[in-house]
Amino acid sequence: MIETLTRIPVVHYSNLKGRTGYSIKIDNQEIALFKVSNGGVYALENRSPHPKGGVLSEGLVSGDYVYCPVYDWKISLVDGKVQAPDEGQVKTFKLEIKEDIVFIIV
Repeated sequence: MIETLTRIPVVHYSNLKGRTGYSIKIDNQEIALFKVSNGGVYALENRSPHPKGGVLSEGLVSGDYVYCPVYDWKISLVDGKVQAPDEGQVKTFKLEIKEDIVFIIV
């Protein structure tokens, strides 16, 4: 069985500001988009993995990390892993940028 991937256009790349999180919703999934200072764009589920959650799109971005606004957990934008001494993981999403449009691939 061949898996079919869907590209969903979500935002114009030129409209994303660096080091700022953006929240989007696809079906029932909230996703946080981040444009980092080197121009790369990342997408993570928009909820920190600790029990009280935390809206990651409201977190502070530094390099390739976002800091949870509730507990200050440091989370990798690249792979979604929470950095030690804390533990956890958030889901990441693949992106494609073509002709100024950012697509999430699901």
